[in-house]
Amino acid sequence: MNITRIYNGADGSSHFGELNIALKEGGAIGFLSEKFPAGNIIFRETPADYDFKWHPAPTRQFVFIIKGRCEFTVSSGETRQFSGGDLILLEDTQGQGHCSKALFNEVRHSIFVTVPEEVVFD
Repeated sequence: MNITRIYNGADGSSHFGELNIALKEGGAIGFLSEKFPAGNIIFRETPADYDFKWHPAPTRQFVFIIKGRCEFTVSSGETRQFSGGDLILLEDTQGQGHCSKALFNEVRHSIFVTVPEEVVFD
């Protein structure tokens, strides 16, 4: 399973990357990853005019977009758009961080799941 991530480079700048979570045959229920510990779960509604300039993520966290569309910008100026069903791993907890804004005047519903620092994805 491929997941977009935003992380800090050695220079402190934020970058887009890809994380591939390995899945194994789980029988009749499909394919499963290994179990990973998680922290807190946060439910969020973001206003339709949301436009948050440069900020680091407060902690490592997955963002599951349930409804609405948004755009993330990293230090290089590269932007990517995300919508309902998309998943992003935010790991840019230091440095300049990223920008995020609502698109198309839509309210966004999302779920954040914090990831403990000791969790390593191979």
